Amino acid sequence: MTPRFTTQELETARGRLVDDVAAPGLRVLFCGINPGLMSAATGHHFARPGNRFWPVLHRSGFTPRQLRPDEQQELLSYGLGITNVVARATARADELSDDEYREGGRLLAAKVERLRPQVLAVVGVTAYRIAFGERKAAVGPQEREIGGTRVWVLPNPSGLNAHWTLETMAAEYGRLRQETSQG
Repeated sequence: MTPRFTTQELETARGRLVDDVAAPGLRVLFCGINPGLMSAATGHHFARPGNRFWPVLHRSGFTPRQLRPDEQQELLSYGLGITNVVARATARADELSDDEYREGGRLLAAKVERLRPQVLAVVGVTAYRIAFGERKAAVGPQEREIGGTRVWVLPNPSGLNAHWTLETMAAEYGRLRQETSQG
C-alpha cells in the first residue's frame, strides 16, 4: 500500500535525494530520470502510483513477481539496481535544466565505470539524449559504451508516457532481459 501524503508533505520532499539500489557487477543498472516527490517522500524509486516500472519489470521477466517500491532492495538478488540521471527530486522532470542533465550524465558515467554493470538501461530517451549529447538516440541498444558497459535506452515508465502501453513497454524491457540472459 502506497502511503498517502498531503501536497505540503510532498513539497517538503522537493530536492531530497533517494539512495541508489546498486552494487558492483550488476546485470542491469536501471537509470531513472530523477526522483519524483513521492519517491523522495518514501525513499523508494518509482513510488508514485501509476508509474509502471514495477509491473513492467515483472511482465518482462526480470522479476518472478511484481515487487512493490518498498521491496526495491530485492532487486539486488536478481542482479538488478536503480539509480537516476539527476539526483534532485522534483514534481516533474521538465523542472530540470539541460545543465543538470549533462552534469548528471557525467556523474552517471563515473558511477557506471566504478560499478561496472553489464548494461546501463536509461529509462527515458529524452533524458538520455540530453545527458549524453546523443540528439538522435532512440529506444533500444546504443552504440555508446561506458567503460565496457553496454548502454540501452528504454521507454520511461511514467504514467505520463502515453505513447507506450504496459504491453509494448514490457516487450521492450523483455528484449533487454533476453539480451542480458544470453550474455
